[in-house]
Amino acid sequence: MNVIGTGLSGLVGSRVVELLSPAFSFEDLSLDTGVDITKVDIVVPRIESSTAAWVLHFAAKTDVDGAEHERELGAQSSSWIVNVKATEYIVAACKRSGKRLLYVSTDYVFDGTKDVYTEEDTPNPQGWYAVTKYEGEKRVAELEDKSLIIRIANPYRAQFATKPDFVAKIREKLAAGERILSPSDQVFVPTFIDDIAQAIRTLIEQNASGVYHVVGSAALSPFAAAKAVARTFGLDQSLVTPAPFTSYFAGRAPRPFRAALKNDKITKFGVRMATLDEGLKEIKRQLSLRAERE
Repeated sequence: MNVIGTGLSGLVGSRVVELLSPAFSFEDLSLDTGVDITKVDIVVPRIESSTAAWVLHFAAKTDVDGAEHERELGAQSSSWIVNVKATEYIVAACKRSGKRLLYVSTDYVFDGTKDVYTEEDTPNPQGWYAVTKYEGEKRVAELEDKSLIIRIANPYRAQFATKPDFVAKIREKLAAGERILSPSDQVFVPTFIDDIAQAIRTLIEQNASGVYHVVGSAALSPFAAAKAVARTFGLDQSLVTPAPFTSYFAGRAPRPFRAALKNDKITKFGVRMATLDEGLKEIKRQLSLRAERE
């Protein structure tokens, strides 16, 4: 199957391409291929002329704190232009060409006041990044049965040199003997990117529509997650120090205090999302195999 996508060289997108090829052939819309998705006269014709039935929209401005600094700019902010305006252009192109659109959103669309969130819960984004991502969701929903919104959270993978994920950052710091402060009262859900890829494959093959939480199967605190990383990779767990959520994120953009998303809906398709411990074990296995080959 041929698909056309944005953000296919990013942390999540590049792994999706790697795992779903060659069953899927990918047409990349990025600056590397001469496409600026914020330019309507460039991105719309490329989508409309493509033979792909699906558009995968991974590209986004994800700098949470950077986005907050430009909140006062509103629709003129780079976060809005990338996350909302570009999405509007892509939606318009899909409407005219009859394509299905998969949009990657985030757990940050929730305010973090509930213990658990399902797809039926109404988002209430707090930070500017989260606001722009939810506004993107609203635009995509205009495609009705041709829209597919997946919310992911804290994605991680075995290796990605361009942009280390939170697991890689923890490993690097602990391996260097650095102490790590980590919130012990916050709740989040780490998500293994390999699982996201398989979920996307299943959803596309099912021509699914609507909203799905494509997240890991266990929520925990960042402190417990850092301890798990240390334990799995034989690093010094005593370097991981607990910190209160309020002091850790003081002066920074709002984050959800409790961001436990349920993934029951995706499991109905037979998709099994790993817990953090399971994902870390698989990462360790993949890294060992890579080291043996090298």
